[in-house]
Amino acid sequence: MNRADAPPKFTKAAQKLLALLEGRPIVLVGMMGAGKTSVGRRLATQLGRGFIDSDHEIEAAAGMSIPDFFSRHGEAAFRAGEAKVVERLLKDDNIVLATGGGAFVDPKTRAIIEKNAVSVWIKADFDLLFARVSRRANRPLLQTPNPEQTLKDLIEERYPTYALADVTIISKDVPQDIVAAEIIKVLLAFMVSPKSQAPDTK
Repeated sequence: MNRADAPPKFTKAAQKLLALLEGRPIVLVGMMGAGKTSVGRRLATQLGRGFIDSDHEIEAAAGMSIPDFFSRHGEAAFRAGEAKVVERLLKDDNIVLATGGGAFVDPKTRAIIEKNAVSVWIKADFDLLFARVSRRANRPLLQTPNPEQTLKDLIEERYPTYALADVTIISKDVPQDIVAAEIIKVLLAFMVSPKSQAPDTK
């Protein structure tokens, strides 16, 4: 067996978390640009789980990009479709699911996540988010005359709802493997004693 074929070696924290989760999905929530997809891939690797990006699944189901869906059908139709896709994806055990920025804010989608998964808010400050989202033009909610102010407004609007997630981790400009390892530690503490780890906003 060569090194490429060797089974993954999990940390003790990862092994304990996997045993406590008993297959329950982990869902990453937060703003666009928070790093849900990149961190999610590394978290899935560290836990030996499959990784899914809900936005990619939505695009596959719709047969078009998310910006095109927004322009043709509007945000309400997108959120309805998003809820259906997330519900379908969370029927699978042993996955890490990264969601779009508005998914957890939608009451129906949030209820689906709360029922079927453990949620992690990847929290990032404005400067970090804007630096990241400014590099890409595929953010339909930021197609405004003043995207900087739009992002600030979205942060103010959404952060109280994101705070309802089971645990919160701060996004930093460090290697994403480090952030993933921190998520494992925080989730392990939550699973051992969920009541003491729950946010005050719950």
